[in-house]
Amino acid sequence: MPGRNGSQPQDIGIEAEGLVREFKGGIRAVDGIDLRVQTGEIYGFLGPNGAGKSTTVHMLTTLLPVTAGSAKVAGHDVTTEGAAVRDAIGAALQEAALDPQLSAREHMRLQGALHGMPKAERKRRGDELIERVGLTQAADRKVAGYSGGMKRRLDLALALLHAPRVLFLDEPTTGLDIQSRSALWDEVAHLSRDEGVTVFLTTQYLEEADQLADHLGIIDQGKIVARGTPQELKAEVGRPTVEVVPADQTNRSRVAELLQPFGELVPGTPNGAAVRLDDGSEELANIIRVFDAADVRIANLELHAASLNDVFLAKTGRSLEGAQAEAAEEGQTGEQPALEGSPA
Repeated sequence: MPGRNGSQPQDIGIEAEGLVREFKGGIRAVDGIDLRVQTGEIYGFLGPNGAGKSTTVHMLTTLLPVTAGSAKVAGHDVTTEGAAVRDAIGAALQEAALDPQLSAREHMRLQGALHGMPKAERKRRGDELIERVGLTQAADRKVAGYSGGMKRRLDLALALLHAPRVLFLDEPTTGLDIQSRSALWDEVAHLSRDEGVTVFLTTQYLEEADQLADHLGIIDQGKIVARGTPQELKAEVGRPTVEVVPADQTNRSRVAELLQPFGELVPGTPNGAAVRLDDGSEELANIIRVFDAADVRIANLELHAASLNDVFLAKTGRSLEGAQAEAAEEGQTGEQPALEGSPA
């Protein structure tokens, strides 16, 4: 199937077979995953902290050696052609590697020099990208005074300086405000749609994955548990969810009892209960009648179409939000330590 920019199936930007990363103690942070990302598409890699997202990115960008399996990026083997891979890619990882004492323009000049770009070209390209990410007015200010969103946008501009064919974005919008996140989404969509850049995007945000990605892979505990377009994955789950909040909070357990015959109880609001309907939205009238008969007053009733969180729940037995909390409790609140030899 053609990608967003019209790329054909034979144009593969990223491919991996049986990719494994094992750490000390036999812990497999990435456990035999297969990937196939077309040139020019946005591939969303979705999962909770600690699932193996960043470890996968570190292998594909040659920052971590592969334990087993194989991978190619822009046609180059990550194990035997590391230099060629690095020439072909840009990467904006979880922590922006910026010098607080340099300005955006100085960062651009330095990065261009490291890439061996001619002086005139790195100035032209640097100024163009600074304008594109909305940093022209702050271009000569030290990065120490930048907001988190400004740093993220500068990091993206630096990753694009040498016109990479493949761009890796590892949770690029974590901690950003809505305006900064929206601006970054627009730029990522432009890169794929108008410039044919292959984008590998790891994220915890369901909305981000749903809005941006052409295809998705959902990873949990080092394995890909679902893959497809956002629409295909949601259609696979199919059934809508109804959520009920009682007027009297002492009736929360009663709400769950009344809903249970209509389908499978799923995590919902802390103030009520939710069920994935067996027979679709036509059950709504019956649900209301049951609550009326039981004399349980409803403060709020909402019908939700199938979401990516429903997909995650169906494939893993947990909601994505629940998986995030679980990872945090286990001390896996970030994947950067993988570079020091611990799993991510």
